[in-house]
Amino acid sequence: MASEPQRGSREAYDYAEGNGERSDQQSLRLRRVSSRVSNHNYPENDLRPTPAEENEEGDSAPPRELKTIPLPMALKRAVRQAQEMHVPVVSRRQAWRRRKSLHKLKEKARECLHFFTLWRKSLQKIGGNFGGGVESYFLFLRFLVVLNFVSSLLIAGFVLIPSIVFRSVGGSAVNGTGPDECTVYDPNPQGLDLFYNYFLNLLSGTGFMEYSYLFYGYYNNTTVEDRNFSYNIPLAYLFTAVFYFVFCLICIIARMGTAARVAVATGGGAVGNYSVILFTNWDYGCQGDQATKLKQKNILYRLQVDLEEESRKKKTAALTLGQKLILYSLRVFMFLVSLGLIVAACYGIFMATNFSQTKSGVKGILGLVYEYLPSIVITIANFLVPLLGDQIALVERYSPSNTVIVALLRAVFLRLVSLAVLLFTLWRQITCEGNIDSLNCKLCHYNYNDHPCWETRVGQEMYKLTLFDFLINFALLFLAEFPRRMVVDNWSSKLAQWVGRQEFVVPANVLGLVYGQTVVWTGALFCPLLPLINTIKFILLFYFKKTTLFYNCRPALRTFRSTYSTVVFLVVLLFGWGLATVVMVYSLAQISPSRGCGPFRFFPSMWSIVPTSFYRLSETTQDFLFFIGSQSFSIPLFALSCVVMCYFVALASVYGKTVALLRAQLKLEGRDKQFLVKQIEELSRHQILKHTAGAYE
Repeated sequence: MASEPQRGSREAYDYAEGNGERSDQQSLRLRRVSSRVSNHNYPENDLRPTPAEENEEGDSAPPRELKTIPLPMALKRAVRQAQEMHVPVVSRRQAWRRRKSLHKLKEKARECLHFFTLWRKSLQKIGGNFGGGVESYFLFLRFLVVLNFVSSLLIAGFVLIPSIVFRSVGGSAVNGTGPDECTVYDPNPQGLDLFYNYFLNLLSGTGFMEYSYLFYGYYNNTTVEDRNFSYNIPLAYLFTAVFYFVFCLICIIARMGTAARVAVATGGGAVGNYSVILFTNWDYGCQGDQATKLKQKNILYRLQVDLEEESRKKKTAALTLGQKLILYSLRVFMFLVSLGLIVAACYGIFMATNFSQTKSGVKGILGLVYEYLPSIVITIANFLVPLLGDQIALVERYSPSNTVIVALLRAVFLRLVSLAVLLFTLWRQITCEGNIDSLNCKLCHYNYNDHPCWETRVGQEMYKLTLFDFLINFALLFLAEFPRRMVVDNWSSKLAQWVGRQEFVVPANVLGLVYGQTVVWTGALFCPLLPLINTIKFILLFYFKKTTLFYNCRPALRTFRSTYSTVVFLVVLLFGWGLATVVMVYSLAQISPSRGCGPFRFFPSMWSIVPTSFYRLSETTQDFLFFIGSQSFSIPLFALSCVVMCYFVALASVYGKTVALLRAQLKLEGRDKQFLVKQIEELSRHQILKHTAGAYE
C-alpha cells in the first residue's frame, strides 16, 4: 500500500512540470507538498523520474490527466496551483542548447567586431606584401590612434565641456591675492592684425591661439556648487591628467602582456616555430585569390625570417675565439661612436634653445624661424643620427631582429634625451636655473617677466614639436619620396639603379611614433587638446605611410621577426611614458603655478588643490580616506599583493618548465623519427639489393 502514494506523488511531479515533461530538477513547492503528504502517514518519496521512464533522448512519456492519477485532494490542489503559476523547469538538454546558443551569439558578436576593426583589410594587404615586420609598425600606429582618441574623449568629457558650460557660472575655487605684477597676463593682440599673422599664430600657437581652450592659460579656477550638484574645474583638470597617464599605462601593459604571451608561445625562435607556421598558420577563411596570395606571401616571409635567423646563429657559433674578440671590440667601439653622436646632438639642441629664447621678441617670418629653431635642430638631429646609427648597426653584424632592436634603442635614447634637453632648458629659464630667490623669481617664485604664463609656454613648445613633425612627414612624402621613385623608374643610369627605391625602415618609423606620443604625453597637462591633435595627425600619417609603402618602397632585403619587435616597440613607448610622467609629477609638486592664468592660480602648487578639497569633505569620508592611506590598510594590501605575485611567478615558472620539457620531448621525438627513417631507408636498400641479387641468380 505504501507504494501507491509513492508512485502517485512521482506522477504528480511529472504532471506538474508542464505538459508532462520530466526533468532531473525538483520543484521546491512539490518538495514541500511531499513533506506535507508524508506528515499525513504518506512516506516521503523521491520525486525524480527513474531512468526506465525516460527514452534515449531524455524526453518524457506522454502526459496524463490529473483526474486519472490516484492522489489525495490536498496533493492534487497543490499540483493545480503549481500549474497555474507556470513554474519553469529546464532540463539538461534545454540548458545545453541555451549555452550553445549563447556561445554562438558570442562568436557572431566577435566576428562583427572583427569586421569593423580599424584598417583591417589594409593591414592584411601590408602583411601579405611586405611581411609581419612592416605590419607590426602599422599595428602599433593603430594602437596609438585608438589610445589617443579614447584619451581625447576622456579630456573632453571631464575638462573641456565642463569648462565651456560653467565658464560664466560659479565662483573661484580660491579667492587669493598676490602681487599685481604676477597677475598681469594679456596675450590678446591690441588693434588690427595683419592677415598673414593669423597664419603665423596658427603655426606657433601664439596670438589668438594662445588664449583659447587649446592651452592651459585659458581655463579658469571655477567651482560650481548647488544643493545637489558641485563641480570643481581645477580638481577635475588635475585628476583627469593623472587618470590619463594611468589609463595609458594600463593600455600599454595590457598590450605588452598579449604580445609577450605570443612571443613565449612561439618561443621567439625558429625551434618549434616551423610546426606552428606549417600546420596551424593557414587561414581557411580566406576567400578569393587575392586573400590567398597575401596569406601565402605572409607565410613565405615568416619562413624566410626563420631561415635567416638560423643561418646567422650557425655563423656566430662557428666563430673562433679570436674572431669573437675582434667582433666584440668592434661593437664596443661603435657603441662609443654612437654615444658621441648623441652627446653632440644634445649639445646642439641646448645651444639652439638658448638662442631661440634670446630672440623671442622678434616678429614676422624671422621670429617664426627663431621660435621653430629648437624644433628644426631636433628634427635634423633625429634624422641624421639614426641614419648613421643604422649604418653602425650593420657594421656590428647583429642578427636581423637584434639589428632592428639595437638601432631602435639608440635612436629612441637620442630622441628622449633631446626632448629632455629641451625641457631642461625651459626649466632653467622658468625657475631662474633653480634659484627662486634670485631677482627675477623672488616675487612670484618663477620668472614672470619672460614667462607670465609658463604652462602655456611649455604647451606651445610641445604643440610646435607635434605640428612640425607632421609637416616634415608631409614634406618628405611629396618632396623626397615621390621624386626619388620617379627618377629611379624613369632614369636608367647606373647611379639611379644603385640608389634604387627606398626601403621602409621600421626602426626609424617606429621611432617617430614613440617620439610623437612622448611629446603629446609631456604637453597634455599644458595643452589639453594635444591628444586630439595627435589623433588626427596619426590618422593622416597612416595613409601617408601606406601610400609611400606601396608606391615608393621595395620589399626589405633583410627581414626580421615581428614577435619580439612588437614587445620592444611597447617597451620603448613605456620609456617615453616614464619621461613624460617625471615632467608631470615635477610640475604638479615643485614649480609654483602662474598667478595670472590657469585653473591653479593663487595655489602654492598644483597639487595643493587636493588637500584643500579633501578637508571640505565630510568627516566620515575623511576618516575612510585616511584609513585607506594608513598602515593598517596598506601593509595587509602590500602583503596580499606579494602573495598573489609570488603565486603567479611560481605558476609561470612551472608553466615555463613544462614548456621546456615538452620542447625537449619534441626534439627527442624528432630525432627518434629521423633515426627510424634512416633505419627504414637502410632496410629498404638491403631488400632491394637482395631482390636484385636473387633476380640475377
